[in-house]
Amino acid sequence: MYWFVLRLLGAELLADGIWWWWADFRLRKLPRSGVYRIGVAAFALFQIAAFVTIILSRFRGFQVHLWAALLTAVYLWHLLVLPLWVLAMVLSLAIRGTFLLYRFIRSRIKKQKPRGVTSQPASAAVTRRQAMAAAAVAASPLLTGGVVAAAMMELNHFRVRKTTVNLPMLPFALDGLTIAHVSDVHVGRFTTDALLESVVKTTNDLKADLVLLSGDLIDYSLSDLPKALSMVQRMEGRFGTFMCQGNHDLFADRYEFGRQVRQAGIPLLVNDGASLEINGQAVQILGLQWSVPGTRVEVVPLENWLVSNMNQMLRVRDRRAFSILLSHHPHALDYAEQVGIPLTLAGHTHGGQLMLTEHIGVGPMMFKYVSGLYTKPSGSALVVSNGVGNWFPLRINAPAEIVHITLRPA
Repeated sequence: MYWFVLRLLGAELLADGIWWWWADFRLRKLPRSGVYRIGVAAFALFQIAAFVTIILSRFRGFQVHLWAALLTAVYLWHLLVLPLWVLAMVLSLAIRGTFLLYRFIRSRIKKQKPRGVTSQPASAAVTRRQAMAAAAVAASPLLTGGVVAAAMMELNHFRVRKTTVNLPMLPFALDGLTIAHVSDVHVGRFTTDALLESVVKTTNDLKADLVLLSGDLIDYSLSDLPKALSMVQRMEGRFGTFMCQGNHDLFADRYEFGRQVRQAGIPLLVNDGASLEINGQAVQILGLQWSVPGTRVEVVPLENWLVSNMNQMLRVRDRRAFSILLSHHPHALDYAEQVGIPLTLAGHTHGGQLMLTEHIGVGPMMFKYVSGLYTKPSGSALVVSNGVGNWFPLRINAPAEIVHITLRPA
């Protein structure tokens, strides 16, 4: 992970530097160019300094206290706008190179030199080029400002998605059992006290039988954990509240995270289960561990640690009970089906985060199960939540949500 982060940092800083040089070069011939060049330099230096500080904060254990809109601007510039600009430049160079090659080949065939463009006077051409240069440079910062405004308007909003899951293995006593599925709260940089209060109120208003959290309670820093735990403690499930680990929960210190959660009296299920009785029927909530402990960076392939953790968790499984599995990663469904677990709840995908449509976008490129309800021929089912919080401040066609689940016999 260290090398990945260093490569990411190097690539982003290189792109920052190239954009700054490109923008400065295009602005040099403009009237009053000094003012515009100073503005570009200030923008680029802020983005570089803020991004380096954010990356360093991950490894040095300190928090970045920056106004939410500015923090959002740094994230969106480096992880969305700047990559789009690089892509546009590559495509532009490819198109221009193809055109020049075509003109060269055509001139060789005709045995004449390529003709220059002389349709307008030089003064008009310079004026037009100046306008195009200014527009080209302004486009990226203006796009950043636009997406920041859109992100800030949606950052504290979420929906309640109601889902009915028909399960052939559902005991009659559990017909109509309701679950408030809360995932990926990511308490930290992009959550406010008002949002957390709204999550608690909305969850409690559902009056669900169970409140189940499928990981990523915090975004990164353990300093945000007390606020997150206070939120979970105030959630009311008729038969209890249970949670499993997510990858963000463990970035700082997986053992300290677990210690504080259990000290707060919240059942954290790590390859473990919690047994309860609902309407005379035995029910067991199972929780899958994220990856494998022992190192700061988990390098074990996904399939290996899912199988390993599943085998360890099955040692505590009560086969007489109706089982519900909490797994932060949705691909656990394939292994849950093999051992006959009827229902799996997961998060992690954020519904794909940036989607062109409900089914086309980033999510399906990375995950087999992205959002919503999935069923297997055997009768096992999976519900993947888009999550109610954010580590990345912009969502497109992947709205934040709390999922209200009702179980019915198939």
